[in-house]
Amino acid sequence: MSDYNIKIENVVASTKLAEEFDLTKIEAEFEGAEYNKQKFPGLVYRVSDPKAAFLVFTSGKVVCTGAKNVDDVHTVIGNMAKKLNDIGIKTIEDPEITVQNIVASADLQAVLNLNAIAIGLGLENIEYEPEQFPGLVYRIDDPKVVVLIFSSGKLVVTGGKSPENCEQGVEVVRQQLDSMGLL
Repeated sequence: MSDYNIKIENVVASTKLAEEFDLTKIEAEFEGAEYNKQKFPGLVYRVSDPKAAFLVFTSGKVVCTGAKNVDDVHTVIGNMAKKLNDIGIKTIEDPEITVQNIVASADLQAVLNLNAIAIGLGLENIEYEPEQFPGLVYRIDDPKVVVLIFSSGKLVVTGGKSPENCEQGVEVVRQQLDSMGLL
């Protein structure tokens, strides 16, 4: 299964690090933090090692995006909590971190006939309007993911809550195309 170069492109996760945050204080203390409540109700803060971005809200909620794996999400959220503690902001110990979405890419290494696939997969689970978007959108129930299928054989899987969901989504597509003789 791993020969389709499945690669996680982005992990989005959320957590609650405090009962409330003073975003103006965080903006003043964190170099590069951006907070303009006229434009967006949260503070934006980017970190580089590992690379990720945070949206921090007055409610104490934090959304982390841009990480390339789930371990990195835990690392950067832990680093963020420590940095907040260092400027005198108490944070919740051992916060519950929820992965909201994983986006992954894969390559079936075959040229695909999307018209034939659209007919074969059945119109109730797919959207394919090549004039509007060059990919076929395939909604899978188990695992609950959406797979974008391109004629180049490249896939984008989104909506997964775990790397395994993304791998299973690729495998479902592979098996279905294979069984229809379209791979």
